[in-house]
Amino acid sequence: MTTTVWVGGHVVADGGRVAALDHGVTVGDGAFETCKIVDGQPYALTRHLRRLRRSLDILAITPPDDEQVREAVAQTLAAASAAAGAPLPLGRLRITVTAGAGPLGSERSDVPPTLVVAAAPAAPWPGHIEVASVPWTRNERSAVAGAKTTSYAENVVALRAAKQKGAHEALLANTAGMLCEGTGSNVVVLEGDRLVTPPLSSGCLAGISRELFLEWAHEEGLPVVEEDVPFERLAFVEDLLLTSSTRDVQQVNVVDGRVLPGSPLGKAAVDLFARRGAERLDP
Repeated sequence: MTTTVWVGGHVVADGGRVAALDHGVTVGDGAFETCKIVDGQPYALTRHLRRLRRSLDILAITPPDDEQVREAVAQTLAAASAAAGAPLPLGRLRITVTAGAGPLGSERSDVPPTLVVAAAPAAPWPGHIEVASVPWTRNERSAVAGAKTTSYAENVVALRAAKQKGAHEALLANTAGMLCEGTGSNVVVLEGDRLVTPPLSSGCLAGISRELFLEWAHEEGLPVVEEDVPFERLAFVEDLLLTSSTRDVQQVNVVDGRVLPGSPLGKAAVDLFARRGAERLDP
């Protein structure tokens, strides 16, 4: 799989370089966005750039100019299409901004941020999805709660544990014992005749697909609400959905080894997102 990288003002052929003492490398001091690529173009880029700015505001990192980021994205995708001989039908675009070069500790230097853009082909998620709960928690009162930071070691460990159980994704509670999110996805569960997703106060990331799904469900009368869900309720749910920028809205087949029957309401959610998501490239 070939990855095209933009760094330092231009697309580079060898994967690029950042400073060895870049704060994104030494202490994970940065934020990022992952967009779906559809036919060589980024999906929902405006919303992703808005969330990137929110994350950088939380981290107190000066964000790069939106036009600079858009130009870097355009150059990266053009180069990726040229390398593939055609626009990528499906891919993953990552936009990363770090605090730039700094000392070895947590203190920052007064330097411009580092911007890196990368694009790579992607394969669709499998039709059969399994998830597993893990014992670690999200801290909904963290200083960086709600920010999509480059400090992803917690997710790496949690996802590895889930994969050791044969699952595709890990589900985490928060410190209050409420369902929070997956390592790279938001969660929706069936509760009676409603679909329920944890509120942002749970500490979950404000996912772009989650945001779009809530908006479209409200517009079309699909019963979806934001409410706390006790983590132990995973043992009884009959339908569970994951939302993310690379998977859209997807029904889960197995939770902690238990096969879910699914529901017409969950299927309606998947169909709604597929239909509305195809209407515009930048909703």
